[in-house]
Amino acid sequence: MYVAHLSLHDFRSYPVLEVDLEPGVTSFVGRNGQGKTNIVEAIDYLSRLSSHRVAADLPLVRQGASQAVVRASVVRDERSAVLEIEINPGRSNRARVNRAQLPRAKELLGLVRTVVFAPDDLMMVKGDPTERRRFVDDLLVLHRGARYAGTRSDYDRVLRQRNSLLKTARVRGSSAEAALSTLEIWDARLARLGAEIMAERGRLVEELNPLLGKAYEAVARGASREDATLSYRPSFDPATSVVAQPPGEAPLESTSAEPDLEQAMLVEIGRRRTDELERGVSLVGPHRDDLLCWLGELPVKGYASQGECWSFTLAMRLASYELLRSTGDDPVLILDDVFAELDGGRRAQLADLVSGAEQVLVTAAVLEDIPAVLRGRRFDVADGEVTPVAR
Repeated sequence: MYVAHLSLHDFRSYPVLEVDLEPGVTSFVGRNGQGKTNIVEAIDYLSRLSSHRVAADLPLVRQGASQAVVRASVVRDERSAVLEIEINPGRSNRARVNRAQLPRAKELLGLVRTVVFAPDDLMMVKGDPTERRRFVDDLLVLHRGARYAGTRSDYDRVLRQRNSLLKTARVRGSSAEAALSTLEIWDARLARLGAEIMAERGRLVEELNPLLGKAYEAVARGASREDATLSYRPSFDPATSVVAQPPGEAPLESTSAEPDLEQAMLVEIGRRRTDELERGVSLVGPHRDDLLCWLGELPVKGYASQGECWSFTLAMRLASYELLRSTGDDPVLILDDVFAELDGGRRAQLADLVSGAEQVLVTAAVLEDIPAVLRGRRFDVADGEVTPVAR
């Protein structure tokens, strides 16, 4: 699968842009601030319906415009389809396939898949848990599709409503009593959706670990595939958050992981009720979980060198690519200004590992930053113009 043509209208710095692409490697070269990253960001947005650079849609729309449109012709098994997303900040986005509007924008998810390597990736291992939760959730959206995206969206909506009730309950009066009376309903919804998310994240970590170890061995000198691992840490210990059974009765057995997690989460919510009311915020659930990164028995964060952190980060992205590749077409690989951050050895190793992908899109400030094997077809980007360079 590859993107054959990209059209942008009022996306970022581009009033209009038309770019023909092809399989193999394409590089976009230009000084910082010229718009090269905007091009690959648009393709990534079409894949995940979110940006790898910003959390909100508003910055994606060119100043003075009310909406942006990203349209791409995607080829799979020699058949092409035109995918389109209309970005409407503050309103619902609209998606189309071959000009036919989809009932919901999220139905576009998974029709084209991307894996992005970017300088900010280092925060996945050195930053706060928000970055690691984003990594695992973004990958699950591409791996599981619209269903997981829907569950995540529903969870966020319930979380906002529950937090609003907790804030209201802090204030004395009839409104606080009403909030408390309905809180248990939202507890149940939060626990049901939260259990689904936790179970999916746990399964993903199990699938990723063998691929992560193999990738780390490839990018870190002298490493073995047992060195790098991930572990999923919920905001509470499900094993200890259990309901006490009446004396003499056997513990309840469950037929799947989700009901166990749901019940455990409900118990923990009840245990933390006083704390939540005092603080006016939900303290239990996957929005407070973490993904722990390990090298041997030590956490990467706080113990690994800068080089080891980069190797681990690259391994996480490579493992993501291999996971998606194992369940469908090759994802489009995007290497966004990443080579400027790497030493010569890691540049060469990364280039060798990804050069065989069906489509690789590379951005760089200077051509010399890009390993020769990944220069491919080249566009120069300057002053809002994207110009193909003769081979």
